[in-house]
This record gives sequence, C-alpha cells and structure tokens, in this order.
Amino acid sequence: MKATLKKFFSNEETSRILWPVIALLAILLSNILLTTGFFHFEIKDGRLFGSLIDILNRGAPVMLVTIGMTLVYATGGVDLSVGAVMAISGAISAYIIYPAYEAGHPNDLSLVPIMAIPLAAALLAGLWNGLLVAYAGMQPIVATLILMVAGRGIAQLITEGKVIVYEHAAFQYLGSGAFLGLPVPVVITAVLVALTLFVTRKTALGMFIEAIGANPIASRFTGIRAQSIKLMVYVFSGFCAGLAGLIVCSDIKGADANNAGLFSELDALAAVIIGGTIWGGRFTIIGSMVGALIIQTLTTTILMRGIAPELTLIFKAIVILGVALIQSPAIRKSTQNFYARFRGQAQ
Repeated sequence: MKATLKKFFSNEETSRILWPVIALLAILLSNILLTTGFFHFEIKDGRLFGSLIDILNRGAPVMLVTIGMTLVYATGGVDLSVGAVMAISGAISAYIIYPAYEAGHPNDLSLVPIMAIPLAAALLAGLWNGLLVAYAGMQPIVATLILMVAGRGIAQLITEGKVIVYEHAAFQYLGSGAFLGLPVPVVITAVLVALTLFVTRKTALGMFIEAIGANPIASRFTGIRAQSIKLMVYVFSGFCAGLAGLIVCSDIKGADANNAGLFSELDALAAVIIGGTIWGGRFTIIGSMVGALIIQTLTTTILMRGIAPELTLIFKAIVILGVALIQSPAIRKSTQNFYARFRGQAQ
C-alpha cells in the first residue's frame, strides 16, 4: 500500500490531474444525490441516451479545441482565435451546401468538399497564427487576438450576417449520428485524443514541446527546431478548431457566425488550466480532457437543476479558481508535506 502511494505521488502527471479528477467526481456525486435520473441510461434505435452521454456529446467540441490549446499552452503560447476559426469552418461548410439545398438536391453534393475546404481554411488560420508567433516574434496573445476579431468578421461576411440553415444527410451524421451506440462527435474526439497521446508520448515530439515551453533558449541550443514546432502546434490547434466547428454546424443544421464557437477559447483555456497543464512546460492531454468534462458537467448540471443559465459563467469561475488554488505551488507543497508525515507515521 505504501509503495503504491509513493509511486502514485511520485508520478508528476498523475499527481497533477488528481485534484481535477476529484473535482469531477465531486460534481458527479452531487448529481447522484440531487438530480433525479442523472445516471439513467437507455438505448433507442441502437444508440445510448442519458445525461452522461449528453455531457460527452455536448462537450466534444470543447474537448477537441482543448486538445490543440493544450499543446499551444505547453509551448508558452495561447490561441484566442479558436472560437472564430470554428465560426469560419461552419460558415464555409454551410455556404457550400446551401446552393444545392436551395435547388432541392443537397444530398447529391459530395461530402468531400463540405469537409475538406473548411478544414483547409482552418489549417490556414492556424498557419497564420503560427507564422506570426514563431517567425514574426509576435506575442501569442496579440497574434491570435487579431484572428479572434477578424475571423469572426470573416465568418459573418461568408454568411452575410444571417443564419444559414440547410439539410445534408451525410454531413448531419457528423454531428448527430451514432457509431457503435455512441454519438459520432464522441468517437471522433476519442480517436483524436488517442492519436495525440500516441504522437506526443510515444515519440520525441512531446518532449520537444515541453522543452520549448520550459526554456526556449536552451532548447534552441540543443538543436530543437523551436520555430517549426511552434508553427506546427498552432496549425494543429487550427485543425482542432475547424473540426469542432464542423461538428457544431452539422449538429444544428446551420451556420451562425455570431454565436458559433463563442467563448470556446475561454472554455478551452479554462479546461487546460484546470487539467494541470503548466504554462510553458509540462502538459497533460488527459488532464485537459478532465477539465473540459468538468466545464461541460457544470453546464449540464446547472441546466438540469433549473438554475438560470446566466449563472453558468460564475460557477465556472468559482471552479476554476478553486482548482487553480489547489494546484498552486503552496498547496502542492503542503500536500507533499502531509504525505511525508503520513508515510512517517505509517512506518
């Protein structure tokens, strides 16, 4: 038992996500006690339904954006443009579908351009951010703020300031379909998380990202191509945001440039911080996913309890503050001291 505890607390990544996991479990436990039917599951037409499934489904776009934000944050940067990129991606897909929908034959339109063109635009948006940060030397918060503002305007220009509605069976499957009983957005998110974990933990890339964030000067002298890697993580962040935008657009069967992805950058950043990723250094994809689930679980809980939706941001702020304080160096040191005393008494 003592050896197990020692191994657990000595694992830095595991100890960083301990408190976020406890916070998530506490929220879920409160729902067991206070929210009737919160843990109820049922199968309809071969698909799982329930509050927990809904949390995963509705949280999928934020989780996708959070994956990219985690890597950007680990390099010492931030991407405030992800919400705008989501809006651009959704606007382009709707713009492509709408003429065929208006003509009465939307399903004759191939799915390839509907997805490929918006994702290409998202990659270009990430490339723009990466060039400004990595090669122009611009501060990440300033560089991405430019696209955060301009990108929302670009999306509004594409939709002409209107909400574009449409129908396209194949594309709608992306946001509202099911695969092996689970919502497609959940499956897509799980696959991307698995791929990201493999690339960042089974190759040297993850170590390079952490080295760049922890000490960019030293990493450059060791031969790490810091500029290329920074460019790559911003491009990847743009891709994640573009994919999230397609899922949102597909789910609502329309493009709303004014509201699509609104505050997503704040939710993603909050999820990264809650999950235990250190700005400019160590990162944990799993911790960030736990952080995203905390945010979505809070939102779902508030709606199910009949609390005014306007209070959601306040509850989020309280949780972020609480988890951030718990993960502060002073609290972490106190926790380590407590474990040391516990171990001494046990011996």
